[in-house]
Amino acid sequence: MREHKILFSLILIFSILISCKDAPILAIEKPPVSPYGPFSTMITKDRYYDKVLGALVGSAIGDAMGASTEMWDRAEIQAVYGFINSITPVVRQKSPEGTWEHNLPAGGTTDDTRWKYLLGKYLLKNSANLTDNNFASYITNYYQSLIKSLSEKSVQLSTDLLDDRMDQVNWIKEWARVTIAHKEGIKEYEKSLNRFYGGEMSCAGLLYTPMFGLVSATTELAYETAYDHAIFDIGYAKDISSLASALTFMALHTDDMDSIMNTVKFVDPFDYQDSRLIGRLAYNIFEDSQNIVDMSSENLLEDSSKIIIPQGYNGDYIEWGQLDFIYTELDKRKKSISFHAGEIWQILLAGLYYGDGEFTKTMTFIVNYGRDNDTVAAIAGFILGARSGYSSLPIDLKEEVLKVSKELMNLDLEETAREIVDSNWHQLNTEWNK
Repeated sequence: MREHKILFSLILIFSILISCKDAPILAIEKPPVSPYGPFSTMITKDRYYDKVLGALVGSAIGDAMGASTEMWDRAEIQAVYGFINSITPVVRQKSPEGTWEHNLPAGGTTDDTRWKYLLGKYLLKNSANLTDNNFASYITNYYQSLIKSLSEKSVQLSTDLLDDRMDQVNWIKEWARVTIAHKEGIKEYEKSLNRFYGGEMSCAGLLYTPMFGLVSATTELAYETAYDHAIFDIGYAKDISSLASALTFMALHTDDMDSIMNTVKFVDPFDYQDSRLIGRLAYNIFEDSQNIVDMSSENLLEDSSKIIIPQGYNGDYIEWGQLDFIYTELDKRKKSISFHAGEIWQILLAGLYYGDGEFTKTMTFIVNYGRDNDTVAAIAGFILGARSGYSSLPIDLKEEVLKVSKELMNLDLEETAREIVDSNWHQLNTEWNK
């Protein structure tokens, strides 16, 4: 009897398997990811030029506003300047990464503006073929041209000229070590990359990747092109550098700050969000930065006598209390170095969210916090300048910075903007109007 039951059971299971063999399988597919972008990318050539110039000058304004207090703590800034509301004379010693001359007038800038200018020339030369290899070769060739210039007779006869030329060499030398190794193969490239500025996750790509947002056809392409060129970045710094480009693209095509900021949520072509245990750090920082700003209105001191407002601050004690709360929370999140990509990203997002599209409000927030304030302000200024255009930037700031950049820094931002527009407009206009 027991054997019959076992046999019956086996026959029943076999029958079920046979009957299910040809039965349709219900398959619920993973929903496709919809491309994220503005409602419209249609833009006139004149408006495109205005926005490209706005990005370059907006970035230079941010750089100039922070140049005099770069790497300072906010307590130092308040002690010397009070609250900074505009550009100030750049009273500081020259350095390869900083200014190339001592004590520049207001409007003087640092390597943050030089990198945008250098990228403009790269885009002009390689607009049809933007690749990591071409970019590496471009930086290597620039470095080698500087080395070659050291043999010029005028340099050999002037120690002062040699000092000036060496500042230029030392600025790009750390980067050229990586680009030279990039051509030699993956092993040499990894070795040089992992000693780049001490092996820390520095904000290398953020200095120049926003430029790709000006010359991309879509948000995703802005991200991916920047990612390919972020050859100096390690870890999630590559994601951050790429998002800065995507944010710029969105700013180029929409005034809506929510749409611009939401780029961080919806543009993730390489699936960082799927990372095990951690998820997407760039997005986690984005949420944290927004939470800090939102909480600032809920954490006010009832006794205004406990709040000391710095000289030059134009708001009331409630507004300063909110600002000081955000600064204190950012202090708790400081990284080991002030130019760590994660810290730069956090301050940038907090500033953009706090300012909500207001250029001066965003710039003063960032500059008065300190740390690597000129770099953060330069990135924010680039994004907001692309959003508003040169025509809508503060008149006194934009005219002074544009003049000093051209006449003193030898950086013609108007010419750079024209070159970018002339070499990219036809192709981009075709893509944007599809």
